[in-house]
Amino acid sequence: MHDFKLFPELTNRQMEIYYFESPHKQITEDFIAKVVKVTDGDTIRVKWEERDFKFPIRFARIAAPELDEEGGVESQSWLEKEILGEEVEIKMTKQRVEKWGRLLAEVFFSGRNMGQESMERGYSLPWERRESHAIKLW
Repeated sequence: MHDFKLFPELTNRQMEIYYFESPHKQITEDFIAKVVKVTDGDTIRVKWEERDFKFPIRFARIAAPELDEEGGVESQSWLEKEILGEEVEIKMTKQRVEKWGRLLAEVFFSGRNMGQESMERGYSLPWERRESHAIKLW
């Protein structure tokens, strides 16, 4: 039995088992949603017309510091100023869902890849470098 309240998104493997039990549409294609919260530098919460609840999106391919780590508040603040309250384009990745049950996607605003821009501005690192640098960029 899958806990859809705690983990509304199904992983690709879980889709084979629980797809028809899901109380809401499983997201498999790109969509546009409104950003209602910026959790930290690589996670946002969005509202989408196809769902009656807000849900998290984890930025693909980047790693930003946690809020209690050096640079974490700055990373979140920058992203919040850029996209909070705005409609963004969510481009799904092949993996779809990461280990904590969040959708894994690239986020675009006004044609800009916000994950890429975050790295260029020094607010995050490429995902592959997260361990080796322990997010000491900040």
